Amino acid sequence: MTAPHTAPRPAPGTASDPAPVRAPAPPGRLVLTGARVVTPTGVLAGGRVTVEGTRIAAVEAAPGEDPAALDLTGHYLVPGFVDLHNHGGGGASFTSGTAEDVLTGVRTHRRHGTTTLVASTVTGELKTLARQASMLAELVQEGELAGVHFEGPFISPCRKGAHSEELLRDPDPAEVRELVRAAHGTAVMCTLATERPGGLDAVRTLVDHGVLAAVGHTDASYEQTRAAIDAGATVATHLFNAMPALNHRAPGPIAALLEDERVTVELINDGVHLHPAALRLAATHAGPHRTAFITDAMDAAGFGDGRYRLGPLEVDVVDGVARLAGGDAIAGSTLTLDAALRRAVTVDGLPLPEAVHAVSTTPARLLGRADRIGAIAPGLDADLVVLDDGFTVTGVLRRGEWVVEPVRPVLPG
Repeated sequence: MTAPHTAPRPAPGTASDPAPVRAPAPPGRLVLTGARVVTPTGVLAGGRVTVEGTRIAAVEAAPGEDPAALDLTGHYLVPGFVDLHNHGGGGASFTSGTAEDVLTGVRTHRRHGTTTLVASTVTGELKTLARQASMLAELVQEGELAGVHFEGPFISPCRKGAHSEELLRDPDPAEVRELVRAAHGTAVMCTLATERPGGLDAVRTLVDHGVLAAVGHTDASYEQTRAAIDAGATVATHLFNAMPALNHRAPGPIAALLEDERVTVELINDGVHLHPAALRLAATHAGPHRTAFITDAMDAAGFGDGRYRLGPLEVDVVDGVARLAGGDAIAGSTLTLDAALRRAVTVDGLPLPEAVHAVSTTPARLLGRADRIGAIAPGLDADLVVLDDGFTVTGVLRRGEWVVEPVRPVLPG
């Protein structure tokens, strides 16, 4: 992003000297009481959370008397969701549209509780991806996005999913550096098939540039995946999907990624990409500290059925399921993270604190931002989500400002 042009300032006292600019008023104070607050140490029944400005000032067990407090009795209060892998929403794409289109998608997911979002690309020409990354980088610098994730073009044609096969290429470290530079310091992750020629060197290149190397859309063996992890790969892109199935004689990438404590596993918990048993297997084995729910959402998330584009490919969404036009291949999802959390608790049987780890705490830690987001604790950003008893979003607070404001109860008399 270029710095704004600044004209020379006239000498003080001249007619054109601008009026003094007043400092903005200090941000307000917000007190939330009565909710079951999910904290890093457990669920605080009837807790009290005080927000001052953009930060959480206090988290207390016993709510005190405060007539100005917002009573959230009967609700849950959880940290804002963090999505590591998302291609769009609200009818808008993060990679084929304008900056305003990107903001449309971001705002759609915010209304569903995602207060921190990484924008993901899809396979394209390198020049196209570089141009998209540069546009997304501006929105990162403005605080609307948390970073850029390159998904493709360095992936396997055998496991391409909804990526254009003719645009796939080997992960040349020089080209990887080119894309990272195009993101102007905002690239946070790159998914690649590390078994392709140049794959391990590309992983090392990403690590050297402070970018997460993710194994995905891969046809790698167990041994090849182990080599990638040893080279520095620390993320499994949507585990189980777009990779060989787990086999008792050829365990492949799934076993290698699940068993290694250095790896965080992404899971798409929409009931389409994963059977509940597979979700429980991964979440139980990896544990809360290594499980991150993602949406892998495309344009239709929060928008509806119809025909869409994902990069250069056409996608049909029917009954909320996205598939490549004319085929059966799943093409991203229409998921939002509130639905992933709700399903984890009500269908998959995960305890609420573990589900919150998967949508907030673990992805925040993976991004290196656990000191700012991903939990309800003093000093962290005031990113909070209010859920009713059915785990439906009824309020969203981002950096101390309501995105979705809970309906205040009507007091008698």
